[in-house]
Amino acid sequence: MIDKSKLFSTAVRPETAVLVAVSTQKQTSAKTKEYLDELAFLATTLGVETVQKFTQNLERADIKTYVGKGKLEEINIFVTANPVDMIIFDDDLSPSQVRNLEVIFKDIKVLDRSLLILDIFAMRAKTAQSKLQVELAQYQYMYPRLTRLWTHLSRQSGAGVGMRGPGETELETDRRIVKDRIAFLQEKLEKVDRQSMTRRKERDRLVRVAIVGYTNVGKSTLMQSLSKSDVFAENKLFATVDSTVRKVNMENVPFLLTDTVGFIRKLPTTLIESFKSTLDEVREADILVHVVDISHESFEEHIEVVNKTLVDIGAADKPTILVFNKIDVYKPAPQADTWEGEEEPENEEVTPENTLSQLKKSYLSHKADQVVFISAQKKENMEELRNVLFSLVKAKHFAIYPNWLDLGYSAIQSEE
Repeated sequence: MIDKSKLFSTAVRPETAVLVAVSTQKQTSAKTKEYLDELAFLATTLGVETVQKFTQNLERADIKTYVGKGKLEEINIFVTANPVDMIIFDDDLSPSQVRNLEVIFKDIKVLDRSLLILDIFAMRAKTAQSKLQVELAQYQYMYPRLTRLWTHLSRQSGAGVGMRGPGETELETDRRIVKDRIAFLQEKLEKVDRQSMTRRKERDRLVRVAIVGYTNVGKSTLMQSLSKSDVFAENKLFATVDSTVRKVNMENVPFLLTDTVGFIRKLPTTLIESFKSTLDEVREADILVHVVDISHESFEEHIEVVNKTLVDIGAADKPTILVFNKIDVYKPAPQADTWEGEEEPENEEVTPENTLSQLKKSYLSHKADQVVFISAQKKENMEELRNVLFSLVKAKHFAIYPNWLDLGYSAIQSEE
């Protein structure tokens, strides 16, 4: 008997994808698997369901089709037999690779990691500035990839004065339109950037603290806790795209706290360029709070990614507090085997207090000059972080205002 409820169902099937990556001499199979898991998380953030993952071991990615002929056939057999909407590659594809893959896979969308990240930024952007930044990055990404070969390559022609002649091909027209749009967005963003710079200069008299870190490490949750304000936080990649600034007072010393966009491996260059003004919040900060998800198995690599990005944007030389977050879900590595004749260590009950004590004794406590272990979600050890942060803020503040105590905080309040 036919289920009539299914005949009239309005449920929309989520888009599906297969993921493809290459393991090279520089990237082990274990790392490739981890990167594909992150790629699947990126896809999930856009509501795309991953149905299969393909990997291939090569010395380097194939210059024409990213993966080899045999792997392409394997992927093609799978997508032909299953409902697949898109194929997502874990690295940036060149324009020629995109063209060749589109010919092979016909009606199935071909995306790379950068395009996926750009789509997430477009979805998350809320302010006029961030929307402009994302649109510019999308057009800059698109311009060299306008590779669709129009079958007719028809010449534009029209009636009227000045309209007779060979005209342009559709591809040339598209390139001109995109180029003009890029120039328009750059000009518009320059105006917005100047306004942002003016606002930042108006805040120069206050110490500025920027929260940085890999995406989805709990920066916004920490921002909520430190500023005691309602800041959007979600367990998804790039939950925050727009910078959020809050004024905080600790013992009558005011400072500005900024939650910034998360970093990630292989962050598209066009995004870094387009988000220059947003990243200026990091460049111009007096103090950085570098948040790390200690429960993630690759947290040390995440630290390296963030540190490299800070170097790239010229913000690596600032006083920094390294904050290891999510100690409430951290699982210590298993104890090493004991030597023959050595007594077995007693199994200590795992509690937040024991975990914190063990972490403070570990090598991680020497990763930076200032290291704090917390759980922003559970508000564990937040007092220590506040004390460390306040000591840095206070030192910087009194360097700017040596007579602050004589002036009196009430005078500043009345001025505002």
